[in-house]
Amino acid sequence: MTVSGDPDAARTGASDSRPSLVVMAAGIGSRYGGLKQVDPVGPSGEMILDYSVYDALRAGFGKVVFVIRREIESDFRDTVGRNVEPHIETAYAFQELNALPEGYSVPPERKKPWGTAHALLCARDEVPGAYAAINADDFYGPGAFHAIGKHLTRADAGGEAPGGAAGDADGSKSDTVAEYSMAGYLLKNTLSEHGHVSRGVCEVTADGFLTGIVERETIRLFPDGVKYEGPGGVWTPIPADSTVSMNIWGFAAGFFERLDAGFREFLTRDVDTPGAECYLPAVVNDLIDEGRARVRVLPTDERWFGITYREDMPTARDAIRQRVDSGVYPEQLWG
Repeated sequence: MTVSGDPDAARTGASDSRPSLVVMAAGIGSRYGGLKQVDPVGPSGEMILDYSVYDALRAGFGKVVFVIRREIESDFRDTVGRNVEPHIETAYAFQELNALPEGYSVPPERKKPWGTAHALLCARDEVPGAYAAINADDFYGPGAFHAIGKHLTRADAGGEAPGGAAGDADGSKSDTVAEYSMAGYLLKNTLSEHGHVSRGVCEVTADGFLTGIVERETIRLFPDGVKYEGPGGVWTPIPADSTVSMNIWGFAAGFFERLDAGFREFLTRDVDTPGAECYLPAVVNDLIDEGRARVRVLPTDERWFGITYREDMPTARDAIRQRVDSGVYPEQLWG
């Protein structure tokens, strides 16, 4: 279910033909013990997601949809909504456990959310066209939003519609090959100095298309290079310039139909499996394997950061401070 933001807020213009930004923020309150306890990274109290919305706005996005839990709505509107609503069309969607397709029900013991694929589906009614999907607590950098926005708003040289397939502008028909996009980061630009990280390591063709994502749950930086923990606890070197996904995707509106089908398949298989989640990259991977979609990897040299560990906070604040000092961002983001 969704609810629009303040209809009287100032807008930057009609957003119908511009892509939307879907921010998956349903877990933000539970991870940090309440939204108001989220530590700011910006000099004027900005959170990481403020910078994502700001960068998307500068990259030509016309609407933002926040996917949140209903119980944090009031705090979220007070903390985030009041800043962004005057600058961009804003809507809210709610990821709720019982928001399931007809014919499915929540098992009595189920407490955990259904995953990022379900979170994105919850925004379906508020997304009018092409859109990008991101996590709320990751800093992606302006270059990533520019690349995704450009791909969503222009036609490919090969004649395919942006985010869709030839002759199928929204990519909704199941017998067409839809084209989506993903920002590809260098692994070395996504590591934490304070512990291991999990990353989706991408397999990319010579002409820039994704063929698969291999999840490496334990990657860390050692004095002699980057390594991941393999079977038996053996640390195996991995190239520092490997391409990884940080969950910033570009989709056509028609992707929702395919996402819905993938989520139904997950429920049929795993609805009674405690803790099972349907992840967005897994649905995309399945579409690639089935030959129903291809994903253009848009390389970026942006340096990702997030708050994986409490010790990451000073690094994040320093990174924002450097960008403010160099003129990438103003001292007070929203004026």
